[in-house]
Amino acid sequence: MPIEADPGVVSPIRQRTLAAGGGWNVSEFVCDAGPGDRPFEERHDGFPVAATLAGSFSYRGEAGEATQFPGALLLGNHGRCFACGHAHSRGDRCVSINLGPELFGEVAASAAGSGGFRFPTGAAPPHRALTPLVASLEYLARQHAPLPVEERVLATATRIVAIVSGAPPAPTRASPRELARVAETVRAIEARAEEEIDLGGLARIARLSKFHFLGVFRRAVGVTPHQYLISIRLRRAAARLRDTQDSVTAIAFDSGFADLSTFNTGFRVAFGKTPSQYRRGGA
Repeated sequence: MPIEADPGVVSPIRQRTLAAGGGWNVSEFVCDAGPGDRPFEERHDGFPVAATLAGSFSYRGEAGEATQFPGALLLGNHGRCFACGHAHSRGDRCVSINLGPELFGEVAASAAGSGGFRFPTGAAPPHRALTPLVASLEYLARQHAPLPVEERVLATATRIVAIVSGAPPAPTRASPRELARVAETVRAIEARAEEEIDLGGLARIARLSKFHFLGVFRRAVGVTPHQYLISIRLRRAAARLRDTQDSVTAIAFDSGFADLSTFNTGFRVAFGKTPSQYRRGGA
């Protein structure tokens, strides 16, 4: 999650990395252990938040033992040992986001009020309040573009830490210096809107950490960098639909969309019409 196992012990867990960036990764874990398999001790490398999507298993860590059912969250602390068992069923599937200690410290400082925050419990049951977060983790397993994936990773981790810690929301105002740096990144997004843009590159322009930049941008602009990028692409596509006879497919790809379906869906949500309807009826 990621995990470190004892040398020489064959783990029944198969890990597949779905996405990764500086200080974080998203992975799928599939375990085929059953009642006849003996649990063995492992150690968390980072701070994982894992959504159980199928199957069930017991998780024993520093805060005690809990049974994970679909919809529950597993919460782990860096360097701490744990053990999983399947006394009552065989196999499970989880999707996990894992933050390195430095990035988790930033998230915790914002969401829990202290960079030294650690999860006080190893599991969160499948309450209604957590359902959107579990769905968010499941959604991450199907995404590939780096900017929206990283935004969702950080937003999901922040929300979970805030819920578990019970801390009040952090202040929401951006300073004049931060606003000036956000303006720089807005110009960069506008200049490269057709290209693939990642959160790390934007944060470097703003001379801020990725987590700090994401929060500042959202407070200053009112949307995330990815949402802002999509709005630029859609506006430019609409102008080409009005002013040219270029094909919808060409406009979609030239505007920076990876596939026609995503473009059509986004355009319909934003304008209330399909691209072809918009071209025929104008604005």
